[in-house]
Amino acid sequence: MAEKKTAALQYKGHPLRRKDNLIYFGSMADKYIIMLQILDTKKIKDLDVATRVSVQLQLTDPDLKSRDRVVKKSEKDSLYAAMDVASVWLDRALATR
Repeated sequence: MAEKKTAALQYKGHPLRRKDNLIYFGSMADKYIIMLQILDTKKIKDLDVATRVSVQLQLTDPDLKSRDRVVKKSEKDSLYAAMDVASVWLDRALATR
């Protein structure tokens, strides 16, 4: 049987990966990555919608401790607002190599 390879989900040209309430935005091959953590959700009809999201711009250097990797952090009240900030932060960080 041939395996079907699916294309990775992308947003504004950067890959997205999700594990439970964590979303990683960007490539680990780059110097920076964004970590979004969904802190609170609320039910709208039968769908969980994020109401509080933590956004962190992090270095991808594996030799640093996790708290030393954080360059910037913020908290937003929706996933849309968090992704908007994340996209700008990541583009600016990667442009200043």
